[in-house]
Amino acid sequence: MDLLIRHALVVDGTGGTPYHADLGVEDGRITEIRPLGGADRTRSAGRRTLDADGLVVAPGFIDMHAHSDLALLRDPAHLAKTAQGVTLEVLGQDGLSYAPVDDATLDGIRAQITGWNGDGSDVAFTWRSVGEYLDRLDEGVAVNAAYLVPQGTVRALTVGWEDRPATEAELAHMKRLVAQGMAEGAVGMSSGLTYTPGMYASAAELTELCRVVAGYGGYYCPHHRSYGSGALDAYREMIAVSRRAGCPLHLAHATMNFQVNKGRAPELLALLDDALAEGADITLDTYPYLPGCTTLAALLPSWATSGGPAATLARLRDDATARRIRHALEVQGSDGCHGVPVDWAAVEVSGVADPALAGAFVGRTIEQAARERGEPPFATARALLIADSLGTVVLQHVGDEENVRAIMRHRVHTGGSDAILTGDKPHPRAYGTFPRFLGRYVRELGVLSLAECVAHLTGRPAARLGLADRGLIRPGHRADLVLFDPATVGDAATFDRPRTPPTGIPYVLIDGRFVIDDGVRTDVLAGRSVRGRGEKHRAGRSGRP
Repeated sequence: MDLLIRHALVVDGTGGTPYHADLGVEDGRITEIRPLGGADRTRSAGRRTLDADGLVVAPGFIDMHAHSDLALLRDPAHLAKTAQGVTLEVLGQDGLSYAPVDDATLDGIRAQITGWNGDGSDVAFTWRSVGEYLDRLDEGVAVNAAYLVPQGTVRALTVGWEDRPATEAELAHMKRLVAQGMAEGAVGMSSGLTYTPGMYASAAELTELCRVVAGYGGYYCPHHRSYGSGALDAYREMIAVSRRAGCPLHLAHATMNFQVNKGRAPELLALLDDALAEGADITLDTYPYLPGCTTLAALLPSWATSGGPAATLARLRDDATARRIRHALEVQGSDGCHGVPVDWAAVEVSGVADPALAGAFVGRTIEQAARERGEPPFATARALLIADSLGTVVLQHVGDEENVRAIMRHRVHTGGSDAILTGDKPHPRAYGTFPRFLGRYVRELGVLSLAECVAHLTGRPAARLGLADRGLIRPGHRADLVLFDPATVGDAATFDRPRTPPTGIPYVLIDGRFVIDDGVRTDVLAGRSVRGRGEKHRAGRSGRP
């Protein structure tokens, strides 16, 4: 065999009792598991033997909500995820990504999500379709990646950026685009229903698209219409869409944020439990932090962003329109800010597209920057949006710890980093999500047992993705593995030092190849696309069955 891992504590991804065993790996798969104390333990050895005494071996972690769509292409090391033990990321999130597109739509999307992924000037956009993007990943990247067809991108490609219903012909075209993306290997469809232009879709339009997704064995992953004052109604809408369409539902970063929702997670969980009891197929993901992260432009009311980035900037430059925007933000509570009046003291600038702006803004809340500039906070936010061409990324300090813990315990919970990797001071979840689950919420707080937590991060997400040979430690499964020290594993990234790698994760393997070896990133690029059930030529394209 290629590798023998000896004396490890196996936490196998099922949630079952951990046990000590030796693992054999050959040709990228787990070939045998020999519990310690069993018979004939010396009959075989590996070309390499790794003594894992004191370490846990678990399936590689699956990041169910990642924004590494361009980072995987520009950063071969991808330490933000490899160092955490992530072996698979799900891309195409929040309804906005880079396929399927034509040239004009690609330009608009790049401008729209500069704050998430950079402007892409350092990436060669050699693809236009979902299949071509997945083929690009198959050339070799740091970790495996699955892809969701982004509903907002599909709408931009078909309807444009306007706030209006789709015509029958446009809806038919969107359904064809979703079908094509699913046939080419997407695992589902995402939406960003507080982001333009996806937010302009009605529930009926979303239902029609979800029927297509369901026909290919995929799932629907919405960032729904409100995580604030309208959160429960927004969850209800997504459950209704899923049930009408017969499409499995995965709720993205399923939090209950803002003061209006403090301590209200049990209401969400009761809603989920009722739907599950009635036969609904629902999972969700969360990150183990309180602040959220988005672009500053995302807080604007939807009417102010209709027509795309250029139209948004024009409205911000117009004084009369800017006064309407300010009223929507500070008095009414804009739909972009989840129906809650914005608290500028809770909005911290974490990254800017224009490096010249960093010194005056990064690390400051909008309120602090406004005080230094001697002007109202909205004036500062407006000036920054214009100067930075809408590329500003912010942290919103609006979470509730009681809600985070309650949702984390639920039986359909999985882990997702929602990590934006750009900016001077990104959210520390980019480098800390998975070890934080294990260190803070397992070892320190006991919110989950070790076996439960690993199942949330491995077996359960693999089942949602329909992956029969990943997410569990079983003979024949792919050797996507992470070895960590349960006594020391933890996040080291902070809001002041957000790119600090975690502790206690010395080994990570993808397809049986070490990507982290004794704590050091190797030059191995073992990641490939992981394609959904609708893809017809999976083995031929990736070179792996």
